[in-house]
Amino acid sequence: MRRPMVAGNWKMHGTRASVAELIKGLSDLALPSGVEVAVFPPALYINQVVDGVQGKAIAVGAQNSAVQPEQGALTGEIAPSQLAEAGCELVLIGHSERRQIIGESDEVLNRKFAAAQACGLKPVLCVGETLEEREAGKTLEIVGRQLDSVIEAFGVEVFAQAVIAYEPVWAIGTGLTASPQQAQDVHKAIREQLAAKNPEVAANVRLLYGGSVKAANAAELFGMPDIDGGLIGGASLNADEFGAICRAAGN
Repeated sequence: MRRPMVAGNWKMHGTRASVAELIKGLSDLALPSGVEVAVFPPALYINQVVDGVQGKAIAVGAQNSAVQPEQGALTGEIAPSQLAEAGCELVLIGHSERRQIIGESDEVLNRKFAAAQACGLKPVLCVGETLEEREAGKTLEIVGRQLDSVIEAFGVEVFAQAVIAYEPVWAIGTGLTASPQQAQDVHKAIREQLAAKNPEVAANVRLLYGGSVKAANAAELFGMPDIDGGLIGGASLNADEFGAICRAAGN
């Protein structure tokens, strides 16, 4: 049985004061024991969050990490080994904002994926299509290619120690959400693509949906057979809203 997961991506939001307030709000939540809860703060605040959630069932992840596992001459980057030492357990790889705005290629993301796993971090691989690609009927082709890039480089078995998040680019921060059935169709296709290589890995890997998930639509999305939780953006900056989404995953 796959344990549901709800992960909050704080993106480039926060000050020391607002992070302290959010940590306090999260600490006061009664989180469902059957759900794995994680938050991904900006790198500056990872130490503050790790200290703040100590003793709580909340994992901390990073939003990005370097292409090499160890420390070195890579100005401005953070090695996954440094993130692991700081208390991170997870790292986002290939979020659409990094693919689209920063221009990270599949090759770069593959290196980041491998470097993260080499340091004991669990990659959360983000895949998804733009509005143009969806309207052209290319959703499964695009998502399949992004997934195949990792499978061809390292084998499908690496997903035994990873999470996959499907986030349609057109639904991120726009207020638009894929319908539960639209999301389920893509999640099912992802699981089938993995199952063609290794049915056991496919059955156990957690697939999260990301794209304007709120307390109001979470239960319906999470009720789909192949959706194992959510990668939450804006709603994760409000502790009460995030708590409601976590409870929806627990039900």
